[in-house]
Amino acid sequence: MNQFKKMIAENIAEELENFTAEEIFDWIENPPNSDLGDYAFPCFRLAKSFRKAPQAIASELADKINLNDHFLKAEAIGGYLNFYFNRSKLAKTILSKVLEEKENFASSNLGDGKVICIDFSAPNIAKPFHVGHLRSTVIGSSLYKIYTHLGYECIGINHLGDWGTQFGKVIVAYKNWGNEERVRQEPIQGLLDLYVKFHEESEKNPALEDEARDWFVRMEKGDEEALSLWKWFSNETINELQKIYKLLGVHFDHYTGESFYNDKMQPVLDDLKTKNLLKESEGAILVDLEPYGMPPCLVQKKDGSTLYATRDITAAIYRKKTFDFAKCLYLTDYSQNLHFAQWFKVVELMGYEWSQDLEHVPFGRVTHEGRRIQSRKGTVVLLEDVINGAIEKVTEIIEEKNPELDNKEETAIAVGVGAVIFNDLSHNRIKDISFSWDTAFSFDGETGPYVQYTHARAGSVLRKANVQEDNWHPEINGAYLEDEVSNQVIRQLETFGDAIQDAMNKNEPSILTRHIVDLAQSFNRFYHDHPILVEDVAVRETRLALVIAVKEVLKLGLSLLGIKAPERM
Repeated sequence: MNQFKKMIAENIAEELENFTAEEIFDWIENPPNSDLGDYAFPCFRLAKSFRKAPQAIASELADKINLNDHFLKAEAIGGYLNFYFNRSKLAKTILSKVLEEKENFASSNLGDGKVICIDFSAPNIAKPFHVGHLRSTVIGSSLYKIYTHLGYECIGINHLGDWGTQFGKVIVAYKNWGNEERVRQEPIQGLLDLYVKFHEESEKNPALEDEARDWFVRMEKGDEEALSLWKWFSNETINELQKIYKLLGVHFDHYTGESFYNDKMQPVLDDLKTKNLLKESEGAILVDLEPYGMPPCLVQKKDGSTLYATRDITAAIYRKKTFDFAKCLYLTDYSQNLHFAQWFKVVELMGYEWSQDLEHVPFGRVTHEGRRIQSRKGTVVLLEDVINGAIEKVTEIIEEKNPELDNKEETAIAVGVGAVIFNDLSHNRIKDISFSWDTAFSFDGETGPYVQYTHARAGSVLRKANVQEDNWHPEINGAYLEDEVSNQVIRQLETFGDAIQDAMNKNEPSILTRHIVDLAQSFNRFYHDHPILVEDVAVRETRLALVIAVKEVLKLGLSLLGIKAPERM
């Protein structure tokens, strides 16, 4: 919680009855420009309670309120109570705090003792890892890091799509047209080609669909041949997926796909039956959700096979028993909104109060130049191709602009991968994204490479100054940072913690990407306007302290997004 907003809220609460500091904290705003102060408390909400004009309330509060020496004044303007920082004091406080805490800056114990399960990525076995899977993967990974920074114990789960009728389709295709050597040499492309082939042939011969369903039923009943092929396809795919995850720097605590719950579903179905929640319809078993404005939730097909909902309900119960989560997040695109609403409601009807702790975190869909990505039609853009393309472009830029750079390959990977991740996370989570090869590798403007370059620029300044960050304790004189350009940098460092907490509260990493882009832009203005390596030792040390602080916070911000911060570029 922002210490200065908290201080303001507590002071205002002392002068108001029936309003808590927590309520007031949430009402405090950031004014549109510094002429109107650094923080503002709107008094319009109080007008009815106090039967006074907002300006009168603001004026009375301005006369009564007591603030410490971090603030110069509190002033009533247009119904707002505006607070103005003592810029010198603020600069010294914030810079000292960043330099002392470094990677722990803006961390907290907010989540102490609480477990957050995050179900993310979850690609399908025997299908390619394409650009459409990137969103769940990088949003989930970033949220994992953000919640951890705020004190939560996170459990990252890759709920792999490793069960279902699609495996019957791949088995049918393999037995009819497959080649073992091809699958072993190119597992992802080989299995995709078989999947596409199945759908092409099934349009001409619909009986293949029945054959595929039969193979899946055989899988569920433990048929040795069916399970042997399924395990082979799964192992080959997971090995390929792990290469992508390693490149992206994404970590999972558990790879517990849908098949993990096969032996755990019957007790759940029995429980649903005992609680009189099940109905039969044309041989299928379902939970009627019409009273809640939703279609029925199907939990068992007429052939006895299970569905996504059955496995999701079972997984939630297992996770609650195993991890006792305070919250369980599910990262999928918004097309699955109804699916989650349905089975969340089923869990609630089963009498589990913790159903309210299940949260679907939807995001926009990814299309390829306006067209839907479909594995069955082969219209996919492989994520590995995108990442490798980004790395190749960075390599070309390095060879052109800085051919003597050490660790060129490592830097190219960090910047290329960072560009791909940042590009995704910079979009508002719920917005659709249209992938285009023309824009995929853009490094201009408000991008990850821009933030990384700013971090490297700060490092270059420190090397020229011969400053060892870990063993340097500058004398900070905030009076040298009172100008508007310097103060803008200080304020963005001061509100960095707000951005992290806001990103967590809204499960929205784009809030953090926006903040570190703004910080990078402000620092580059500072770098342009204020010579840093000046002869005046006091000015030099203070400005270098700001450089270190910005470098630390940019590195921290990038790491919370899952992006590396190279020292040189």
